[in-house]
Amino acid sequence: MSLISDKLLEGQKQTGCREDLLELARKVIQIEAQAVSGLLERVDESIIAAVDLIYESQGRVIVSGVGKSGIVGRKLAATLTSTGTQAVFIHPVDSMHGDLGLVTKEDVFIAVSKSGETSEMESLLHLFKRLGVKVIAITGAKSSSLSRMADVVLDVGVPKEACPHDLAPTASTTAAMVMGDVLAIALLVRRNFRPEDFARLHPAGTLGRKLLLKVSEVMLKDKDLGLVTEKETMKEALLELVGKRGICAVVDKDGKLIGVITDGDFKRLLHKNRNFMNIKVTDVMNKNPKTMHPDELCVAAVEKMETYSIISMPVVDESRRVAGVVHLHDLMRARVI
Repeated sequence: MSLISDKLLEGQKQTGCREDLLELARKVIQIEAQAVSGLLERVDESIIAAVDLIYESQGRVIVSGVGKSGIVGRKLAATLTSTGTQAVFIHPVDSMHGDLGLVTKEDVFIAVSKSGETSEMESLLHLFKRLGVKVIAITGAKSSSLSRMADVVLDVGVPKEACPHDLAPTASTTAAMVMGDVLAIALLVRRNFRPEDFARLHPAGTLGRKLLLKVSEVMLKDKDLGLVTEKETMKEALLELVGKRGICAVVDKDGKLIGVITDGDFKRLLHKNRNFMNIKVTDVMNKNPKTMHPDELCVAAVEKMETYSIISMPVVDESRRVAGVVHLHDLMRARVI
């Protein structure tokens, strides 16, 4: 980075020219990126201990912080709540005027503080310790009063802020927010929190619709469904493939799925044998196709398609009777992707 941007960050005279400001922007991003990458060296047993405390508790997570740390705390509480861990944010001052009534000894307290010496937080911390509440500190000062009183300390200290005066919390709040995400995602995995669980907590809006939408709501069915019986030939299958989105389900006499033929199967057949008309569909079909159930979520269908590099699947019920076909294009139209 040039001397110009270093001077800008040190608070020296700013020219305001386009080139200098672009260099300054890059320097700010560099400082914050280094703050985050520095956390990698601190991935240790303290994180496991924090996850264990929350996972094994019978209560909720209470999060608190003052100023910018409070904003980080609010975000952490919201992320925990939306990923399966009950959490609530309380302000240290408000808590002294009635909010402590919601706290029990089964709860876990997460205190977010850069300095670890905030007077409001210290007063609150003493009350929590008196109640027997376990404390997790997310702080930039390992030798602070907060760290000494905490059961688990997550160190998010940074060499310097991106602020030219090294005053406004910037890199430090970024690091603290990332550490909060580490906790939330680790707990999500520990709880085996699935897309269906996420959907139940986000029922409204585009996100809710995307996560709650079932395969039965987007699948092709009835007259739009390509279907042939096991006794038919590739002549009949070709007619279905042309008019029914490039996939044809093959069923037995009871209507149960025994295979599928796709336009890809037909192209490979045509390359090998141009006299395909009388070839039986059972000689060409894929006998072990991937399938979906009508009640499964569309997000699960997308995941399966990505995993197996396919763009469509038959939809079958518990008896393997064909109910429809789910196609990538319809999932895109429904804005699941």
